[in-house]
Amino acid sequence: MLTKPCDPRALPCVLRLLEYLSSIEGKAILTGQHTQSMAQEELHRIAEVTGKRPALLGFELLGYSPNIRLETGDEACVTEVLENRGTLERAWEWAREGGIITFTWHWFSPLGGRDKSFYMKNTDFDASRVLVEGTPEREAFFHDMDHMAELLRPFCKAGVPILWRPFHECDGKWFWWGAQGQDVARELFRLMYRHYTQVHHLHNLVWVWNNPQPEGYVGDEYCDLISRDFYPPAHAHSAFEDKWKELKRITPAEKGCAIAETGVIPDGDDLADKMTPWLWYMTWSHGFCLTEDWNSFDALRRLYNHPWAITLDKLPQGING
Repeated sequence: MLTKPCDPRALPCVLRLLEYLSSIEGKAILTGQHTQSMAQEELHRIAEVTGKRPALLGFELLGYSPNIRLETGDEACVTEVLENRGTLERAWEWAREGGIITFTWHWFSPLGGRDKSFYMKNTDFDASRVLVEGTPEREAFFHDMDHMAELLRPFCKAGVPILWRPFHECDGKWFWWGAQGQDVARELFRLMYRHYTQVHHLHNLVWVWNNPQPEGYVGDEYCDLISRDFYPPAHAHSAFEDKWKELKRITPAEKGCAIAETGVIPDGDDLADKMTPWLWYMTWSHGFCLTEDWNSFDALRRLYNHPWAITLDKLPQGING
């Protein structure tokens, strides 16, 4: 795995995290869990079931989107937004605990839209217009990027590295950033990379690409790590080696691979037997963790106590900055 950051001005905290990830590749996997609300029920359930906490915690930034129109949302949308607001406070708490942070941004469309407007079905926002100088779409896109940059800036000033995974699942059509095709999504990512590194100087970001399709790849110079999301059938635990092989096909460069979202946790024995070099996995929130519909608590307990699994207590001190 390459440890040289794509950002030539990356802070030492980025270098340390990439070097650590390189050191565990093919030897272990970081346990990870997405949390979607201030309550962080998932984190507490894992501790209750396993006696441990994940090494990596995911935080949802949807509630920080500037163009949220709650008056157009149904009860589920309003609840999700309100329960999410303030989660950056939880991210700071996690940083102080020594854990690794990753952010997911279900970005409500910068213009128009209704309800959960990160879904293309709920907005007429045309992402291809962002690539045209002088359009309202481009202006709104940069407005929202600038807003988020200011929220990320304190982490940069504190030297806290962030696994930053914007425009996730951009090989699909369900989010507005992927609805106009992979070529557009790739350019949106490149726009953000240049804006955040050259204008906002956010040099604490570890850039994570999230698309397993070779034709959509953003390019080696724009990302540090590659990842994909997938949701296997319930309780179908394995090393997911076939998914890893597919992801590796997008570039010949030695980019580390991650399971950025999954509904089903890997199997520790299978990972160790095959030495499948996933760097981390992140289980999605709510029912994927809080119930046994997708992962039994016994399976969760076995993985968190498996020699191949890295939990919070096994992380080197200071790895998060």
